Amino acid sequence: MDAIVEQFKKLGILPVVVLDDAKYAESLADVLFQGGLPCAEITFRTSAAEESIKLISSKHPEILVGAGTVLTKEQVDRAVDAGAKFIVSPGFDEEVIRYCQKKGIPVFPGTMTPTEMMKAIAMGLKVVKFFPAESAGGIKMIKSCAAPFTNLSFMPTGGIDVGNVKDYLLYDKIVCCGGSWMVPKDLVNEGKFDEIEKKVREAAKIVKDIRG
Repeated sequence: MDAIVEQFKKLGILPVVVLDDAKYAESLADVLFQGGLPCAEITFRTSAAEESIKLISSKHPEILVGAGTVLTKEQVDRAVDAGAKFIVSPGFDEEVIRYCQKKGIPVFPGTMTPTEMMKAIAMGLKVVKFFPAESAGGIKMIKSCAAPFTNLSFMPTGGIDVGNVKDYLLYDKIVCCGGSWMVPKDLVNEGKFDEIEKKVREAAKIVKDIRG
């Protein structure tokens, strides 16, 4: 878990990817690496997720790849078997969390309230996803929650884009920000990977300017 978190801190931004077809996985991995963000959260929103993770993990080991939108233990198994190095969930499901902990796979469940954050701490978690970030109050809400929970750090996702990501990255309780603005599904489906790479480079530069 700690090693993954340290990688997230260095990367600063975690591309949240929705792939409708696994045939795009390798090209996407190429531009993420070349653009300076060698990581991806492949969401289980589509049937292509499992195969996409498998392709990236086997043929592009330089990419830190994990699974997002994981809702069940069965999806955890499918993701891990495909090569996922971490699990991200949109909400707080204690059964899924315990299952990941038992398997030794880093898990980052979604939280939005102090109650969920207290439960996370009770389960031994030090980093949680904050979702949906902007709708739930953004960086102001995170700072308010972080005040009593001094040992908890956050991975905000939802509504974060090139215009507001700096506000999050400047706060020391932010491990990394999840976002899809640099990997929009329409550009992926149109095969416009040159344009995606430009967006990835822009995102990576933001992180470098802030975190060095």
